[in-house]
Amino acid sequence: MTSSNFKSHCLAGKLQSPLVISNLPPQHHHSPPSAAVLTMKRCRQAQSRKKDTVEVVDIEDISFSEKEIPKIRASLLKWYDVNRRDLPWRRIYNGGNDVGVEDREKRAYAVWVSEVMLQQTRVQTVVDYFNRWMEKWPTIHHLAQASIEEVNEMWAGLGYYRRARFLLEGAKMIVDGGGEFPRTASSLQKVKGIGNYTAGAIASIAFEEAVPVVDGNVVRVITRLKAISANPKNSTTVKEIWKLARQLVDPSRPGDFNQAVMELGATVCTPTTPNCSTCPLSQQCQALSLSINHESVQVTDYPMKVAKAKQRHDFSAVSVVEIVGEGPQSDSVYLLVKRPDEGLLAGLWEFPSVLLEGEAELALRRKAIDSFLKQSFGLDMKGSCKVVSREEVGVYVHVFTHIRLKMYIELLVLRLKGGMDFLQKKQESATMMWKYVDNVALSTLGLTSGVRKVYTMVEKFKQSGSDSVRIKNKKEEREQNLAKQTDLNC
Repeated sequence: MTSSNFKSHCLAGKLQSPLVISNLPPQHHHSPPSAAVLTMKRCRQAQSRKKDTVEVVDIEDISFSEKEIPKIRASLLKWYDVNRRDLPWRRIYNGGNDVGVEDREKRAYAVWVSEVMLQQTRVQTVVDYFNRWMEKWPTIHHLAQASIEEVNEMWAGLGYYRRARFLLEGAKMIVDGGGEFPRTASSLQKVKGIGNYTAGAIASIAFEEAVPVVDGNVVRVITRLKAISANPKNSTTVKEIWKLARQLVDPSRPGDFNQAVMELGATVCTPTTPNCSTCPLSQQCQALSLSINHESVQVTDYPMKVAKAKQRHDFSAVSVVEIVGEGPQSDSVYLLVKRPDEGLLAGLWEFPSVLLEGEAELALRRKAIDSFLKQSFGLDMKGSCKVVSREEVGVYVHVFTHIRLKMYIELLVLRLKGGMDFLQKKQESATMMWKYVDNVALSTLGLTSGVRKVYTMVEKFKQSGSDSVRIKNKKEEREQNLAKQTDLNC
């Protein structure tokens, strides 16, 4: 038999050694089979036992043909014109050569804010945040006058607070540099916090530059169109997907086209339940074609599923410090600490907390908190202040991208022997930034979702008058009860 030549997409960019295709059936839900593997299997069964010759096509050689590109552009834009979602940032100037500079820059600013907010956040959540943000800072010049505290408060609840800081720093950089908004993707990338994706979105949508954008939605659409089973996190794969996206951008409507691809990925070509029957690109989709002809292939096999990084488990003792006056009806205030300007949740306000080396008993947690309060604020439990009450509130687990933080929360009510003047004197010489706020201010302050959850637990604890806030996790409940018993025995 004459050996057949077959083409296979490389699974990890350039190969360092010849590709070996196993005789075993493809493992579903791990690495989706390429068309070449399926074709080889049929040939082996029907024609010969001899080893087939496989011609490996590097992922760098994959491209859209001259016939495919106009069909994809026309189909996608036609679909987008009918199905585009009505979103507030899309209502701010929608292109056109007769639009003035001021309108274009307003559009660019709106695209910038919305795209940064949309990173790691659902569209439904972003709409209200975007509207509030634009009402407070309608132009980049207004934003440049804001403080980081104001920006953080407006951002509270969106997470990934570094994005908000970069927005502010980028706005200041543009305004300080003359105030003219950069108009090309290359010049936009010189602004702090603006990367390839955001630069492409602003340049194409606001200034009609024919440059691509690549986010998770775009990666999914393109890998399915070309049945690319390479690791989407691999640097070579990412580079090639950008190349493919650049091929597709419609030069006459680049902004609309980029939004159309993202819209398709968000609403039709979804990760787990794609609606292929309504997809405008179904005729060009190789993943769909493979799934129709081969039972072992599904559209959702593309892109390749990549294992998430293992979460780090951290533990902390959180003390909600409430300071009360001398009289029975006197108002109380809460102590808040500002986190360092670098690292996780940089520059944000939180209740005093101490990172623990691991699971820790109640006595050790209190010892760590007492040491922190004494060193940072001069609050000595046996000297400068009197402990009115100290109770365990509960346990709360807050999950970040790569960190699972378990917080042991207590309510510590103190009465200062020197009154509030004692704290004010200490504040003048303190190296750590902190402040105290009353109950009303705390309830309206822009806090992270984790800090807000802690405060809500404390409020429920006060209202219930019970010994603890009920913890749904039975293991944590047992730990809490054991900690209380330890406290009684001390």
